[in-house]
Amino acid sequence: MADDRLVLRSTRVITPEGSRAASVVAVDGMIDAVLPHDAPLPAGARTVELGDDALLPGLVDTHVHVNDPGRSAWEGFATATGAAAAGGITTLLDMPLNSIPPTTTVDHLRTKRHVARDKAHIDTGFWGGAVPGNLADLRPLHDAGVFGFKCFLSPSGVEEFPELDPRQLEEALTEIASFDGLLIVHAEDPDRLTDAPQRPGGRYADFLASRPREAEHEAVARLIGLARRLDARVHILHLSSAAALPAIAAARSEGVRLTVETCPHFLTLTAEEVPDGATEFKCCPPIRERTNQDALWRGLADGTLDCVVSDHSPCTADLKTPDFMDAWGGISSLQLGLPAVWTEARRRGHTLHQVAQWMSTGPARLAGLRDRGAVEAGRRADFTVLAPEETFSVDPADLHHRNRVTAYAGRTLHGVVRSTWLRGEQITDGTRLLGRTGRLLERTSA
Repeated sequence: MADDRLVLRSTRVITPEGSRAASVVAVDGMIDAVLPHDAPLPAGARTVELGDDALLPGLVDTHVHVNDPGRSAWEGFATATGAAAAGGITTLLDMPLNSIPPTTTVDHLRTKRHVARDKAHIDTGFWGGAVPGNLADLRPLHDAGVFGFKCFLSPSGVEEFPELDPRQLEEALTEIASFDGLLIVHAEDPDRLTDAPQRPGGRYADFLASRPREAEHEAVARLIGLARRLDARVHILHLSSAAALPAIAAARSEGVRLTVETCPHFLTLTAEEVPDGATEFKCCPPIRERTNQDALWRGLADGTLDCVVSDHSPCTADLKTPDFMDAWGGISSLQLGLPAVWTEARRRGHTLHQVAQWMSTGPARLAGLRDRGAVEAGRRADFTVLAPEETFSVDPADLHHRNRVTAYAGRTLHGVVRSTWLRGEQITDGTRLLGRTGRLLERTSA
């Protein structure tokens, strides 16, 4: 089977131990060996010389709103997974809301899989949802292969996916803990949001005041208490306020089974730079101040934050009205997350090895995908080839997601994705998509 062997050779292969010159041998879609750069190559192997371009593990994005079916005018599986592939992502997990129906029953999961099956450029899995009234559906969804369950503590923004009140939250978490499942939570306290000033209009400062950091802190504290008491697994989604990090670190040191993510926009954009009326920057929880961003980076560096994922939440352009209180909240960044994060990481003295840990290894670990997330023997031959020193200016016309609204328009970013590889097959050439070879994932297939 020598002719089926692929060798990718680079002076900068990002392995779990760090960056080194190496030749990576792939056989039948798996990494067979990571050899010295100048090692004799297997006879008949197809060799791709990458030069000084960096070879990273394919990125894993566990927080993507595909919105298909039902709101496919906002996004769809073909466009979302195409944008992901062009951005170096080889695996994504789809959120259960914004589609109609939401992924809150096994029948709805079947519908979602049917729609996605022939459209995926990359491997795609699904979160289930925990909403009022579907307690009896949680274990069947788990058995059907969802990776965990998302819930909201405050209104989600769509009527098909209501939030859980405190009693419903405890009931859901008790049920999920009974089979050692994972609850992933949009953590903002509804009372704090209700009490905050709600001033319509285009001033970003008013919108920021309407989503106070205390809303995150109180929700995180409640979840820590429940996770501790029930010995349950809880994951905090899209942490925006760094002031919650000490409580999170303390809980984890006590053995509370808590993980936490943040997002590229919180690490690369700041409240001070958001123009009034520029609702392409609106997301919930919101982009906060520069000092807060500095603290998030420290939380990444010290391991309090586990991973960086997109929270890609697009909509049609007309829903991004100039009124921050009225506009749909969501940042579209699937294709741009890696260069955005790398641009800021390199400025702060971080390495590509750390970026790969945050954007591939960490999310894969969260999802229980033990076969991917690192360049080492026995893992999937999923790769991102990145030119780290090259720059480009973000042109929305070059983006593959359906509605090309982005907070990064016009920005100069470091890191050009040269190609993306899935199971040892090249699926992009620059931003050009080469085919749809993605598979649908189940939790039990990890």
